[in-house]
Amino acid sequence: MIVVQDLWKTFPADREHRKELRSKSKDGAVNAVAGVSFTCHPGRIFTLLGPNGAGKTTTLRMIATLMKPTRGTISVAGFDVGQQPQEVRRNIGFLTGTTKLYERLTCSEIVKYYADLHGMDQERFTKRRDELFTLLGIHEFANRRIGKLSTGMRQKVSIARTMIHDPAVVVFDEPTVGLDVITARHIIELIRSCKATGKTVIFSTHIMGEVSLLSDDLAIVHNGKLCYNGTYDDFHTSMKGRSLEEAFIQLVEEADR
Repeated sequence: MIVVQDLWKTFPADREHRKELRSKSKDGAVNAVAGVSFTCHPGRIFTLLGPNGAGKTTTLRMIATLMKPTRGTISVAGFDVGQQPQEVRRNIGFLTGTTKLYERLTCSEIVKYYADLHGMDQERFTKRRDELFTLLGIHEFANRRIGKLSTGMRQKVSIARTMIHDPAVVVFDEPTVGLDVITARHIIELIRSCKATGKTVIFSTHIMGEVSLLSDDLAIVHNGKLCYNGTYDDFHTSMKGRSLEEAFIQLVEEADR
């Protein structure tokens, strides 16, 4: 489970950007995340939807202990991200497009490296690796160096690295951006398998089709603030004949007023 309560992340803004930023405090600092609260439950997929720059990635990085909140609290698998970051990291898998892979290692080598970091024994590692490589279609290029792989192949390896220790909580930050349809489908199936095994799943996106395919719960964020927080079914019911894209645009436009 992930429990986020009154979460804020404030950055100082330079003079050039202050006029462009809407969500800011009196001293000109930027509120990238402003008072966000939500709960992600095991066995459900929680979607964080918003336009670019809305605060999605900042929120996920705080959940993953890569950033410290300015204020507010986050609990992951029962552990506080500020007080117990090491325990949080043991129980979480975090996929982000900014994490690079060492190009001189093979797929198998880099996944094994992360398994070793998590203290996995050989038997457990082998079983888990084979499960993930089969699900993601990695076996055919498992022994190729990362530097020789396509973007889609690298993303699959990044996911295997993220999931190798079988974490209870999984965070996906826009996992299908820039990928071909087949690779994106593999990733969507993996997210569904995480739900089926009772994991807590949160993923961010700005792709409407993924929202309707995957979401159990939905939070819409814009300018660092929540515009909606509830079940996807309730949001879909409230659309009243509009498309998901139209309902999203209307909600964001209303938040700007």
